[in-house]
Amino acid sequence: MEDAPAPKLAVRASADVPFSIMYEDEHLLVVNKPAGVVTQPGKGHSIDSLLNGLFFKYGKWLHNLGVGRDFGLLHRLDRDTSGLLLVALKPGAYDQLRRDFEERKLEKYYLALVAGRPKPAQGVVQARLKETITDVKKVIVSRGGREAISAYHTLQTALSGKASLMRVNIKTGRLHQIRAHMLFLGTPVLGDNLYTLPAAAALPKPPRLCLHAAHLGFKHPVLNKWMNIDSPFPPDLASYARKLGLNSAAPA
Repeated sequence: MEDAPAPKLAVRASADVPFSIMYEDEHLLVVNKPAGVVTQPGKGHSIDSLLNGLFFKYGKWLHNLGVGRDFGLLHRLDRDTSGLLLVALKPGAYDQLRRDFEERKLEKYYLALVAGRPKPAQGVVQARLKETITDVKKVIVSRGGREAISAYHTLQTALSGKASLMRVNIKTGRLHQIRAHMLFLGTPVLGDNLYTLPAAAALPKPPRLCLHAAHLGFKHPVLNKWMNIDSPFPPDLASYARKLGLNSAAPA
């Protein structure tokens, strides 16, 4: 009797999508996504998303999780943001990690290069964010928006206060949350053409959006131990930080 053909995968697999694996076991993955790659398929990105790439190697497990569990994706990053993403491979792992996300038990922080120096140098932004209907998808600060909480800390400042390296720990995961909150502080993320101020244009041209998901901390859903996964600034942002007089390798 011949073997039954393998089931058709729900998402097209692609071997051409760049990414690296920072941690892997039979229950979950921590993926390092490069800038320029969308997280999941969508209009104009039916075959070149991170999920397409993950399906090439992990398609059997992600397919079994199904659309109801977002094919293992527990959160997303903007296309132009690089860094760490947590992906489940088993239903039990997904369900527990989803609960942990909803109960805000995970640690997520980003490194950002911004124009200016925030005042105060550290604090918490709780400006609510509302999606707007325009020719591009974006958010605005609005009392009628959804709760959004970002804790920030200025790590370094250079060029007489014209540029800073910041660590931002998000408590919620709204669309463009860090980018909108940094603009709200008056210190937009460098390389951001959507949320910006004239001060950003006066600095050397950045290679891209200067935002990187640098740290994930979470309780492993099966091993029951706390996991800390870190990703340093990628070379393009590290080089640009040095050009500004900032040391992205300094302890965060």
